Amino acid sequence: MTLYLRFAAHLNAALDALVAAGDLPAGLERRAVTVEPPRDVTHGDLATNAAMVLAKPAGTNPRALAEKIAAELEKLDEVASVSVAGPGFINLTLTDDTWRDELQAINLAAGDYGRTDGGAGVTVNVEYVSANPTGPMHMGHCRGAVVGDALATLLEAVGNKVVREYYVNDAGGQVDVLARSAHLRYREALGHDIGEIPEGLYPGDYLKPVGERLAREHGDAFVDKPERDWLALFRKEAVADMLVMIKTDLALLGIHHDLFSSEAELQAAGKPEIAEAWLREHDLVYDGVLEAPKGELPDDWEPVELPLFRSSKFGDDQDRPIKKSNGQWTYFGADMAYHFQKAQAADQLIDIWGADHAGTVKRITAAVAALTGGKTRFDVKLVQMVRLLRAGEPVKMSKRSGNFVTLADVVNEVGRDVVRFTMLTRKADAQMDFDFAKVVEASKDNPVFYVQYAHARVASLHRRAAEANIACGTPDLSQLDTRELALVKLAAQYPRTVEGAAAAREPHRIAFYLYDLAAEFHALWNMGNDDPSRRFLLPDNIPATCARLFLADAIGQVIRNGLAIMGVEAVQELN
Repeated sequence: MTLYLRFAAHLNAALDALVAAGDLPAGLERRAVTVEPPRDVTHGDLATNAAMVLAKPAGTNPRALAEKIAAELEKLDEVASVSVAGPGFINLTLTDDTWRDELQAINLAAGDYGRTDGGAGVTVNVEYVSANPTGPMHMGHCRGAVVGDALATLLEAVGNKVVREYYVNDAGGQVDVLARSAHLRYREALGHDIGEIPEGLYPGDYLKPVGERLAREHGDAFVDKPERDWLALFRKEAVADMLVMIKTDLALLGIHHDLFSSEAELQAAGKPEIAEAWLREHDLVYDGVLEAPKGELPDDWEPVELPLFRSSKFGDDQDRPIKKSNGQWTYFGADMAYHFQKAQAADQLIDIWGADHAGTVKRITAAVAALTGGKTRFDVKLVQMVRLLRAGEPVKMSKRSGNFVTLADVVNEVGRDVVRFTMLTRKADAQMDFDFAKVVEASKDNPVFYVQYAHARVASLHRRAAEANIACGTPDLSQLDTRELALVKLAAQYPRTVEGAAAAREPHRIAFYLYDLAAEFHALWNMGNDDPSRRFLLPDNIPATCARLFLADAIGQVIRNGLAIMGVEAVQELN
């Protein structure tokens, strides 16, 4: 049990003692009670709002209750002092030995430090990327891919069973355009002059290998045939090739999905009809006419009766059609059925979407609430686009893709770890600039470098200790002073950072934390530049050296654990 969980248990025991003594009524709701670092480090090591939360329902004065809770907490051997601040906040200062014990716990737990089983028994489906299967991955997909993958790993770290899913949108008009584009390249591979790529088709060179394969397998059988004879075949073949390309591109980022779900297969299996029947049975779909568009009506508008989902009942602005006037499913209707399918196999659903899909959040949230009776937690995380720059100037488009910069181009230039870490250095819904020059810059302003540099420094210590013939057994941690224990206190916040990031579905919190931890480590390291006695390696003082090496090992371990959640490898040295 990590330090913060242990003190939460201590606090609960203190409250139980007050209940037993008649100072608190039994049965008070405690979920809002927290144990966390105080905002001002001069106030102590831990703070709790217990008295502020419980005083009103207990019918007592917050400060008076705080004094009673403080008296119970003062009995703990791990506590050096307890104080009550303001109207009833309780601040605790822990003994130095408590922090030395936590340092031991970090190195003992090693790769498991920060991992919990709080989410055990809960299956979470995380759907991310889900780009149309019409071409290679580009940087518009990259950020959502990294956020989704890191979030999935984060949820696994707190004990959830996670299903990583990619939804293949292979039933819409865009795949017909893909098929026509592939047919054009097929004709080109057979020696036909195709001229300029017509407006509306995909122009990228990535379709040339698809056309060449189709030419090898089918010869000229479909050159002069009408579209109806080859469209379905070319659509299926082109989508299959695009998925191979997409999986290859994602593998460059270390991303692999457990499940690829096909929209076409979903519809062929009648899943939308099943969802509609269920909703009608529960009076959540009815036949009605949409309201006329506001303002001047288009010439072709006419009132048409359509099956409408009662999304307004669940907080949406209006009810939504699930079918078009021609009987085909709307995108929303198919998407609703897809989420119904996912909810059959998971307790919670998370979708990672581009910010351009913000307008559909309410309706899908409404649909999931309706189809699951509100029992399935559903989160949509919106991801803003990334603006690519090179030394401050916009990056030109890729010739291979036709109109965008490919993910492969970026990864091949700066490396997987740089891309992944950078994508997590801001909140997902905040705008981001990716400057090729800055992301590889060796400076404090580059979080990727700064965190990796901290780990490389830790790794260097053992190499240098071996060169100096310094051997350590069990370290004497009493050699660590207040400044060094301050670093332990920050390291001890890692498990609660993981827990909070998972609860909020915000993997960027890990990157933020690692930067702060690296900054504190660098600050401690740099003290040795001015004061040689503060250096980590002191050949003339082996006890202090071994204690500091033990401390550095713990910091390196926490950095590795955090980077692992982000999908980033911790480097041993920097070039």
